[in-house]
Amino acid sequence: MHSLEHRVLAFIKEHQLIEDGEKLLIACSGGVDSMALLSFFHHFQSYFQIELAVAHVDHMLRGEQSAEDCEFVEETCKTWGIPFYSCAIPIAEIQQRDGGNIQAICRQERYRYFEEVMDAHKCTKLVTAHHADDQLESMLMALTKASSLNGLKGILPIRKFYDYTVIRPFLMVTKHEIGEYLHSKSILYREDPSNAKNDYTRNRFRHHVVPILKEENPLVSQHAVQIAQQLTEDDTYLMDLAKVRFSELFNKFDKNYYKVNVSAFQKEPLALQRRLVLILLSYLYNDSKTFQSYVLCTTVLALFSTSEGSRTLDLPENFIARRQYDEVVFETKKKSFLMEKQQIVLNEWYMLGTMRIYIGELTLCDDALLQQYHPHFFEASSVSFPLFIRSPKQGDRIALHGMQHQKKVSRIFIDDKIPFLKRASWPLLVDANDELLSILAVRVNNKFSNVKSTVHSMVLLVDSNERL
Repeated sequence: MHSLEHRVLAFIKEHQLIEDGEKLLIACSGGVDSMALLSFFHHFQSYFQIELAVAHVDHMLRGEQSAEDCEFVEETCKTWGIPFYSCAIPIAEIQQRDGGNIQAICRQERYRYFEEVMDAHKCTKLVTAHHADDQLESMLMALTKASSLNGLKGILPIRKFYDYTVIRPFLMVTKHEIGEYLHSKSILYREDPSNAKNDYTRNRFRHHVVPILKEENPLVSQHAVQIAQQLTEDDTYLMDLAKVRFSELFNKFDKNYYKVNVSAFQKEPLALQRRLVLILLSYLYNDSKTFQSYVLCTTVLALFSTSEGSRTLDLPENFIARRQYDEVVFETKKKSFLMEKQQIVLNEWYMLGTMRIYIGELTLCDDALLQQYHPHFFEASSVSFPLFIRSPKQGDRIALHGMQHQKKVSRIFIDDKIPFLKRASWPLLVDANDELLSILAVRVNNKFSNVKSTVHSMVLLVDSNERL
């Protein structure tokens, strides 16, 4: 048995990549890596007790040459008695129409076709020929992009692929070992000339960076695989811990609305703090590039360490994070609105969003009603009717009990830790002369009393959980 076969079999067993009776779809371009992969599974098909099928995609970027690649793979599959499926996708036309990175488009369209084949022919797993050198290149590319830890984990031996699974049995062997293996089997393959060009980032690393590293240590690719595996195992363990802590620390009140206590969050080790933020971002965003962004994660973490009592952070896709003293709230950004001045109808409950108020004659209120809500009593003659509700204005002040001078409403908002985004639309009660009578659910002016006396003829009741 060839040494590569020993190592691949051990790798498959270690990571439990294959189960008896499965039907594997092998992605085969006709190049050295995928032909070696196809040869390996053709040889060990009976050993694994599995079914095989092959899928090939012609990206139509090299004319007759790429069409000949397809014919080559098809002929090999006929010789070996393996079902073959192929399609041609006009990648250049798609890029011209939609724009974007041509390699990303190739991958997207290729995997979309693989999914179609797996659906149609009931395949259980997709098999690709990624190897140790691919792993090293991926990790180096992640470093140059200032990626998160997820980037440094590189290519996984097994991962979810839509409703299926993709496996990489060759991940522990190098390109050189694969070439030797194919040569020992006297199996032909096709060369893709584009692999020799430096147009793509991966090719530049492959041609210029990796050779230098291999001069220092020929085993650098295998080391990259081992490091990636250790990072994955450590991260999986820490992420499991973080998921438990997330359910204990973060309160979800509505879709895309989360609240967390700053002090409790800061007590967690930094390694868990990062993962708690990543878990949150994964709930807010479907795009993995967004929620795995190192910059975004670091920016959110900074919000927990700021000394500012109140601060708002704009996040991608119309989300915001806002620090409210010892809490941070994550939610969809709401449009700020200014309430139009509205006249209050006496002796009726008046709805103000999530708040409602009642202003009326005291004789019409029974004791049960007064006990249910915190009443503010006042004399009808002390205010000028009619009364109105309006939004705050710059310079608003209110005369409070025990204070010689009126206090700025803006200062009260700060002192009472009213969320910054709510301040502009917070309802204020004023009289006909625009005298500020109450910052509703927050303060009343010195014409109100919490103790009922014989001179009081009116009452203000506020029903609200707005500040909670």
